[in-house]
Amino acid sequence: MLPAPGFHHLHLNSVDPDAAIEFYVRQFPASAKADWGGLPALTAPNDVLVLFSRVATAPATSPQTAIWHFGWHVTDARVRLDTYTSRPDVTLLPLYTTDEGGSVFVSSDTWPSAGRTPGLTKAQIAEAKASGLQPTRTGGFGYMRGPDNALVEYAGNHPAERFNHVHMYQDDPFCAQLWYQKHLNAPVFAGRTSQTPVTCATCKVARTPDRTWPALDRAGMFRAPSAAVVFGDVALPWYVRQGDRPLVSSRGHVYDHIALSVADLDAWVAKLRSERVTFLGEPYELGDTRAVMIEGPSREVLELVEERRT
Repeated sequence: MLPAPGFHHLHLNSVDPDAAIEFYVRQFPASAKADWGGLPALTAPNDVLVLFSRVATAPATSPQTAIWHFGWHVTDARVRLDTYTSRPDVTLLPLYTTDEGGSVFVSSDTWPSAGRTPGLTKAQIAEAKASGLQPTRTGGFGYMRGPDNALVEYAGNHPAERFNHVHMYQDDPFCAQLWYQKHLNAPVFAGRTSQTPVTCATCKVARTPDRTWPALDRAGMFRAPSAAVVFGDVALPWYVRQGDRPLVSSRGHVYDHIALSVADLDAWVAKLRSERVTFLGEPYELGDTRAVMIEGPSREVLELVEERRT
């Protein structure tokens, strides 16, 4: 079996990559401006890159693709909240606490979650109110609007700042997990999968009817079923898609694709072709190395980048 790929980069489209990088370095000061493969880049302290391609017009943010947002660990989310609130160039996004109104900017200012994923249903919120459950007001997660209308999460409290995850949606979360395990040898992210084993015959699980809060949408969000895999120290968690329309290709959208690093591109191409994975073209030169693009289970574009050893 080929070893699981590492996480190489998240690729964004931007009308002004230099300004976007400047924004991210300001908000996440452990990162730095760089370049890779002839492209402007943001480098994170855990050797993860965010690459940028310049586009002439604002990149698409709808219809929804499988890539929802990306997130950073910070050492103290509440200190960052105070910092971001004071900055006129930062737009913080409210987390609605019920569909009746009310919102917070950080999740630790509302009722703590009861399950394995964030969020409470209406019934659970009623129980929290009745029992007098109080917010923890420690750590938590919040969101900001980044350049090009990118959605960016910050979460703490963590030992160090780093690029932590790319949060996704999937048409069928458990089937997507099996796809990543089979084709990319991806480890399952602990605690973010079915509590009973799933197979190709049982992986299609209906979306639960209950919406949950806090949520960026006042109407709440569906958080089950959910699953996740991990490449290196970057997680790819996902929820079931929120609407009834299948997710569209990520190419050309603000989050264009996710790139994974492999040691032997030819071996991976042979493996994936034998498994009838969808290729979006032939291998190509990328900087001083090679890469190829494939399509994931919900039309997310995945780039395999050969990481040459010296």
